[in-house]
Amino acid sequence: MIEFWESAYQSNERMWGENPTDNARKVLELMQKRNIRNVLIPGFGYGRNAKLFYEEGIDVTGIEISKTAIERARKHFEGDVTIHFGSVTDMPFDKTQYESIYCYSLIHLLNKADRLKLINDCYSQLKDNGLMIFVALSINDKRFGLGEKLERNTFRSPQGLNLYFYDEESIKDEFGHYNIVEAKEVNEPEENPNEKHWMIICKK
Repeated sequence: MIEFWESAYQSNERMWGENPTDNARKVLELMQKRNIRNVLIPGFGYGRNAKLFYEEGIDVTGIEISKTAIERARKHFEGDVTIHFGSVTDMPFDKTQYESIYCYSLIHLLNKADRLKLINDCYSQLKDNGLMIFVALSINDKRFGLGEKLERNTFRSPQGLNLYFYDEESIKDEFGHYNIVEAKEVNEPEENPNEKHWMIICKK
């Protein structure tokens, strides 16, 4: 996984553009309503979502598997943003408890054992009443069924990634012990009805 993402970032400096995702803007609104002051972002990338939170005065900490992505992210932030280098499967990287954790378009890249560990590790690093928010591929996404089927709802994409697609049953199975307060399908980006994700919010 490290080699894949390092190669991807080296060959495409801004693979997702500079702007934050539509979902990140929604999450910012939620954070502001709850007066959330800090966020942990597993799968930090080069910081396009984190920059949105940072510019609104929210303390940001990240975890990122690509050194190239971290180097690019540093251009957006002052030295007060910590970005841990490593895989989310090796969490925790610090002993901090956070008011929020935002995991965008990452968990579906992991196998089941690693997904369960990630969810539990995130929950363990939440403060009481904190929120963890996951955005993950849905079985209604246009990519479902493309490539070699590896197991239930899991396909090896033409790009070489193993992608897991969530449905209601698997959300209950994997997140059901973590106090789900909302789980809904969203278009991501909003204007594209063929790109379907689940937005799953849990409260500690």
